[in-house]
Amino acid sequence: MNIILLGYPGSGKGTQAKLLVSNLNYKHLSTGDMFRDEIAKKTQLGEKVKSYINNGKLVPDDVVLEVIESKLKDIGDNVLFDGFPRTIEQAEGLEILMDRLGRQIEKVFFFDVDENNVIKRIINRRSCPKCQRIYNLITDPPKNADLCDVCGVKVVERDDDKEEVVTKRMQVYKDLTAPLISYYKSQGIFVQIDASKSVEDVYNQVIKHIN
Repeated sequence: MNIILLGYPGSGKGTQAKLLVSNLNYKHLSTGDMFRDEIAKKTQLGEKVKSYINNGKLVPDDVVLEVIESKLKDIGDNVLFDGFPRTIEQAEGLEILMDRLGRQIEKVFFFDVDENNVIKRIINRRSCPKCQRIYNLITDPPKNADLCDVCGVKVVERDDDKEEVVTKRMQVYKDLTAPLISYYKSQGIFVQIDASKSVEDVYNQVIKHIN
């Protein structure tokens, strides 16, 4: 089953994606991870992507779809899209791409959570620049001061997790991404998840619809 996870940045999509990959062998296709990989490698595309992200803007559709297509050709079904699509145009582009590859999206999960809670989650988020492990200074801090539990590297605040950028990202989400709710509801594949609950409870809500 190919699925999409939608929701505000910081709504818990990434955490649930990791659980689905670990427990149900989903192939995690995250534009955020792919973009950060390009940025870390300092590719031309990475520098372009970085300028958009650090200003709280969405990466243009043609760039995103090109990256997505190259990844889809290398993997089979049971794909989990995290952070994509973000606009109606991207959703339509993905639908065309999936049709061309003989595949389809079967469920779209929307992680519903209060906007203020999301902002608090994100501005307290820290990540390991080496292994990409994510921490939260309040709910899930590193065990040893500000060092990663996995590899001992100093954890950092990503540029796109700074409060002023987060506020911009939230507005961009509301303006462009929120209409996807109506788009997928009309297709009968939309599932709303109460993401304010515990990680375990949210996961159980999701797998109920997958199983």
